[in-house]
Amino acid sequence: MPEPGKKPVSAFSKKPQSVEVSMGGAAVFEAETERAGVKVRWQREGSDISASDKYSLAAEGKLHMLTVQDVAPVDQGSYAVIAGSSKVKFDLKVTEAVPPEKAEKVPAPAHIPAEAPGLPETPGEAPAPVTELEGSILSPEGSSSITPNDLAPGRQKAPDDPIGLFLMRPQDGEVSVGGSVTFSARVAGASLLKPPVVKWFKGKWVDLSSKVGQHLQLHDSYDRASKVYLFELHITDAQATSAGGYRCEVSTKDKFDSCNFNLTVHEAIGPGDLDLRSAFRRMSLAGAGRRTSDSHEDAGTLDFSSLLKKSSSFRRDSKLEAPAEEDVWEILRQAPPSEYERIAFQHGVTDLRGMLKRLKGIKHEEKKSTAFQKKLEPAYQVNKGHKIRLTVELADPDAEVKWLKNGQEIQMSGSKYIFESIGAKRTLTISQCSLADDAAYQCVVGDEKCSTELFVKEPPVLITRPLEDQLVMVGQRVEFECEVSEEGAQVKWLKDGVELTREETFKYRFKKDGQKHHLIINEATLEDAGHYAVRTSGGQALAELIVQEKKLEVYQNIADLAVGAKDQAVFKCEVSDENVRGVWLKNGKELVPDSRIKVSHIGRVHKLTIDDVTPADEADYSFVPEGFACNLSAKLHFMEVKIDFVPRQEPPKIHLDCPGCTPDTIVVVAGNKLRLDVPISGDPAPTVVWHKTITQGKKSPARPAPDAPKGAGASDEWVFDKKLLCETEGRVRVETTKDRSIFTVEGAEKEDEGVYTVTVKNPVGEDQVNLTVKVIDVPDAPEAPKISNVGEDSCTVLWEPPAYDGGQPVLGYILERKKKKSYRWMRLNFDLLRELTHEARRMIEGVAYEMRVYAVNAVGMSRPSPASQPFMPIGPPGEPTHLAVEDVSDTTVSLKWRPPERVGAGGLDGYSVEYCQEGCSEWVAALQGLTERTSLLVKDLPTGARLLFRVQAHNVAGPGAPVTTKEPVTVQEILQRPRLQLPRHLRQTIQKKVGEPVNLLIPFQGKPRPQVTWTKEGQPLAGEEVSIRNSPTDTILFIRAARRTHSGTYQVTVRIENMEDKATLVLQIVDKPSPPQDIRVTETWGFNVALEWKPPQDDGNTEIWGYTVQKADKKTMEWFTVLEHYRRTHCVVSELIIGNGYYFRVFSHNIVGSSDRAATTKEPVFIPRPGITYEPPKYKALDFSEAPSFTQPLANRSIIAGYNAILCCAVRGSPKPKISWFKNGLDLGEDARFRMFSKQGVLTLEIRKPCPYDGGVYVCRATNLQGEAQCECLLEVRVPQ
Repeated sequence: MPEPGKKPVSAFSKKPQSVEVSMGGAAVFEAETERAGVKVRWQREGSDISASDKYSLAAEGKLHMLTVQDVAPVDQGSYAVIAGSSKVKFDLKVTEAVPPEKAEKVPAPAHIPAEAPGLPETPGEAPAPVTELEGSILSPEGSSSITPNDLAPGRQKAPDDPIGLFLMRPQDGEVSVGGSVTFSARVAGASLLKPPVVKWFKGKWVDLSSKVGQHLQLHDSYDRASKVYLFELHITDAQATSAGGYRCEVSTKDKFDSCNFNLTVHEAIGPGDLDLRSAFRRMSLAGAGRRTSDSHEDAGTLDFSSLLKKSSSFRRDSKLEAPAEEDVWEILRQAPPSEYERIAFQHGVTDLRGMLKRLKGIKHEEKKSTAFQKKLEPAYQVNKGHKIRLTVELADPDAEVKWLKNGQEIQMSGSKYIFESIGAKRTLTISQCSLADDAAYQCVVGDEKCSTELFVKEPPVLITRPLEDQLVMVGQRVEFECEVSEEGAQVKWLKDGVELTREETFKYRFKKDGQKHHLIINEATLEDAGHYAVRTSGGQALAELIVQEKKLEVYQNIADLAVGAKDQAVFKCEVSDENVRGVWLKNGKELVPDSRIKVSHIGRVHKLTIDDVTPADEADYSFVPEGFACNLSAKLHFMEVKIDFVPRQEPPKIHLDCPGCTPDTIVVVAGNKLRLDVPISGDPAPTVVWHKTITQGKKSPARPAPDAPKGAGASDEWVFDKKLLCETEGRVRVETTKDRSIFTVEGAEKEDEGVYTVTVKNPVGEDQVNLTVKVIDVPDAPEAPKISNVGEDSCTVLWEPPAYDGGQPVLGYILERKKKKSYRWMRLNFDLLRELTHEARRMIEGVAYEMRVYAVNAVGMSRPSPASQPFMPIGPPGEPTHLAVEDVSDTTVSLKWRPPERVGAGGLDGYSVEYCQEGCSEWVAALQGLTERTSLLVKDLPTGARLLFRVQAHNVAGPGAPVTTKEPVTVQEILQRPRLQLPRHLRQTIQKKVGEPVNLLIPFQGKPRPQVTWTKEGQPLAGEEVSIRNSPTDTILFIRAARRTHSGTYQVTVRIENMEDKATLVLQIVDKPSPPQDIRVTETWGFNVALEWKPPQDDGNTEIWGYTVQKADKKTMEWFTVLEHYRRTHCVVSELIIGNGYYFRVFSHNIVGSSDRAATTKEPVFIPRPGITYEPPKYKALDFSEAPSFTQPLANRSIIAGYNAILCCAVRGSPKPKISWFKNGLDLGEDARFRMFSKQGVLTLEIRKPCPYDGGVYVCRATNLQGEAQCECLLEVRVPQ
């Protein structure tokens, strides 16, 4: 999409196109400039074209025309048009004239624009060149490759866009079903610091990078020689769905460019199916790479090509084909738009859209809008959710406007559309843009309209709810779910970094539900375990799937029952999987439920209920889970109550199968109903009293019952009689009948546990039985577990047993974990953990986790413990590398090392250094805390000790593995003889110029550190101008600005005790010499003069290299060099002119340069004519004054930008005229880019590295007292093509 607001750099708004003309015809080339009055030049093969019988030049306003009459083969070649700094090239191709008898009589459509290359000149053209016009070559398999070499002559590469990035844009292409096609784009990389970013789209915003696979590939390459990037889109096995519009976008740091192109997919046809109008199939048009916004094209509801494919038989029907002599173009031009479809179908045209585009070009006439002063831009782009303003400027401020969207008028509705009118400006503001606003918009004023296209770009898709870790059994269904920020967004699912494709639908199923995306695995296997990720354009989320072997645990087994007649028997069991079904068996045979026998399954609990138990129900009952090799069994005992006939006045009797005073334990699960049926007998009917004894450690006893015997105050006694219970019903109640007493507890609790005493009394006697009731429950929740030994992907979890085990021993523990920001807990074990510690593994480093634990006993599983403190698996860093001893002294050791190869997510906090004596295991810290540096000087060590050193890297996870020195280090200074390492360039005389800095660095060796001493000429150095800087390994003599006094011999000495080493340096500070002394003329004869002088007083502290002798005529005083690098102090100057007087001067030279001043003769030396006394004649004074005149004027020049140019002319005049240069009337005297010379009347203007801006009219003006003259020329600066 072109960038709005950018103006083209080219001076042409319409460029001439290459044409092909028959011999004898006329070729017309048209060019239109941006503004009127621009001077245009036409060229052929680099030479200017002037008006003649052969060439006709015409200009009218902005339009410029070149007509070549009576075209012949010699006129074929390359032409160009130049306006300012813009140059456009085009070609003229001459073909042989077609014989009249072979030409078609159907007239070609008039006013076909030159911008439509590839358009057939007549509708009846032969079908053979169809492939050439398409711009691609169809292979036998139907493949196509769109390359520049394949383009037809009329579709050569378009001129480079001065603001674009493409060197070659993708062209439209055609391919048959099942074939292949390649689209190529070339981008110039010479001016790019980084490779450009190229994206391929289908339609508006379908990014093809997400569709790369077997049938679509993207390739890119870079040619270093030409510095051109090549990007290719390759489509194989093309289908009908591959057809449509495509777009290629290229962007750099500060530029953006795009290009649209179309792909047409044809059904496979035989040779007999081609007809005369197959040339109208989809062909590329010049400018087709740019989007248009015409209302007929943008509606996008007509797919006439598909309709015609289904009706191919009708196209071949001779009844439906138009006669060959009919002109389809003329019919379409005269028909209304509503008849286009009927005409195209009747004449077998398969590319109606292509013909409508060309028809639009035929009908289009450039004319200035009378309604709009400023129209809409061709296209706009806005991000989704933002607002956009579309503004036009009207010629009539009072005119009414209408805004259309896809041809429908936009009505005022809420705050979505805002219409503004300010003066002549009309603005449409669209708020909160959505994909529905991506459309073509028009502004209509009267009968005129201007159009644009709005592109709504979606922001990156973010993941608002990440994936959750899951733990499943083999065969279970797995469903990963995530939520993204946009509905219908494209996402990628990956497993262990490998993308899951649609071809794996037999295993994976992908599901979209608004903003939610699901990955479903119907039956998980062990191979499905791993890390799954969902990736969007704005990020990714990661989760782990753990698949374990299927195993069933029994939390509560069924127990044997002893039930009396007409009672209810309930068998209950609890398993680990709530989805497991099972079968109940009676004596090995499946039990069929009926009105008395009921089977229920709620969650993990399976229950068998038998009402009104009869003796026939006594049997072995079993529960068999489906799919598991296990069997839960129990026995039902039918308890008969035998009542013997007794005479009256029978003492009371409790009929239980237990001794009278021996407690019998009855176990009940908390929350269940406890019912104790106690058969009794006695005549008269006995009174039943129930006592509950509170054992030590239980709750404080309640007050004794009123009828309790003495001494029963230590027990919690409840006495219930029938009347009392009828009046007060509660959770704990007693019901007494003639032959039994029933004790019931609804929802047994821990407080109901204890020893219950049943006492029956009547006048004859009493009986008593103790029943022990034990209430068992799931354990209490353990305390929050503690985390220790956190590693890279593991940790150790510790916990304490629950405070109350529920009355049953704890069988084990279940551990769960979750990510800190997640809500889904994942179970870590299926087998119960017997210990109070567990090492958890397979965690992701750098992710925060929490742990919790369950306790399990025979009753079930406790509530979860509180979550542990959040922790993050972070591994300690690796061991440092390349530990080495850098230096050793009597009390110090210098160590250095490199960082560890593995740092991990915890980063690196620092290093610890320790040492220990050889043969000892106690390590001593060499410094307090950590150091971030990779070197350390360990101080205060015992002299002579043999020590081992080790270094450890630390982070939040703790210290890493240590690295230890391979051998013990002896803490003792190694005596090394002092030695100066004098560099080679300092072993000879060191010369420096006055004012230069002096920096002499001399390395040395020696241990312990030597003492360094500097002297000059045997005396210690003094003064602030010379500074000495010493380090343990070198010494530096530094002088900021050298002076002559710093010259001399310097000596440096390094000393250790009685050992020393010396080095001598000679420093010579040099300067320019003074001028020679006492110059004089010793002799004059003929044309010669003998000179003599003395050497300079100051030679600059270096050898004099020679002298330079110069002479000057007394009249002009212009100095000329006679002798150079002359080493003697006397010379003879010859070839002097008789009658002239001369001055002489001498400079002295050394290595620094020549002396600032020269020794000059005081009086001129006259050269007389020998032997003749000349008396000069007396002449009458004449007036030689003359007005300036140019003997050689300036000539017009055409130069190339970037290369120096010179303009020359010659002038004469007396007195010597003053010269001035002007460019377009501006004086160039003070412009540093222009240099002006005048020598012997030859005037030169040098232009340094001219640019197109330097072109124009240059004037040279000469002025003296007698008058003035000027000449001018035209300078053209050409930009290399």
